[in-house]
Amino acid sequence: MADIIIDIALDALIDSVKMLPFLFLAYLLIEYIEHRHSQSIEKALAGGGKFGFVPGAVLGLFPQCGFSAMAANLYSSKVITLGTLIAVFISTSDEAIPLLIASPERWGSLAAILAAKLVLAMVAGFFIDIVLGKMLPQRLRGGYEGKTEEIDCHEHVESDSIWLAAIKHTLHIWIFILVFNLVIGAVVTLVGEETIGAVIDAAGAFQPALAGLVGLIPNCAASILLTELYAAGRLTFGGLLAGLSTGAGVGLAVLLRSNKSWKQNAFIIALLYAIGVAAGMLAQLMPI
Repeated sequence: MADIIIDIALDALIDSVKMLPFLFLAYLLIEYIEHRHSQSIEKALAGGGKFGFVPGAVLGLFPQCGFSAMAANLYSSKVITLGTLIAVFISTSDEAIPLLIASPERWGSLAAILAAKLVLAMVAGFFIDIVLGKMLPQRLRGGYEGKTEEIDCHEHVESDSIWLAAIKHTLHIWIFILVFNLVIGAVVTLVGEETIGAVIDAAGAFQPALAGLVGLIPNCAASILLTELYAAGRLTFGGLLAGLSTGAGVGLAVLLRSNKSWKQNAFIIALLYAIGVAAGMLAQLMPI
């Protein structure tokens, strides 16, 4: 029993430590804009804010949970738009890419999943920010509003330097992530990956719906489980696409912690799940 507890603690610690550089960079950027924002920065955000989903979708493809955590922080601080956040969340693949790279026979699937997620992320971001735009009420849309005056969403001590303030807020959110990873790790260990896999395996044509729920688990372990099930032939491509599209690593955990609006958080989770499952069900109909 002691060995199991130690393993859970080590895994949680390692996963959490991986987030530190990205969390720090996000908060450093937030503090810089908050303290030093100039007209040039403001114009840059206003000019490219609605098209942030393009670089967001591309950056999210890199195999690292940290980008989604960074995006969640920037969204909560009103630096990026809802479309950009959703694009990053959808394209985030974290540990799935290294696992598929390790299996040469799955390289074709890797290319297909990356292409599908990139296109889906850009289409979703475009539709949310450009097509819907102001049609979504601000209380649901949240995020960037065309100005930077409201960036600060946390207690702030004016005497703190940018670096010190960034370090303080990084450690604050990192402790939350560590505790969250400990809880998720314990639950997965107690329930068992095999049990979760058996339930998904029995879902048949509705695998995307279940895989999408697994993907919402704010932990990199979810993408590892889904990828292993796919590699073993127990999960369809549509199921994998759905799960990896809703899976944003610890991004959702950071969002729930840093964004104060529960309505926005609930809307984002529902939107992410609907997009992922719809894409997965569509992929089920294709000869992939």
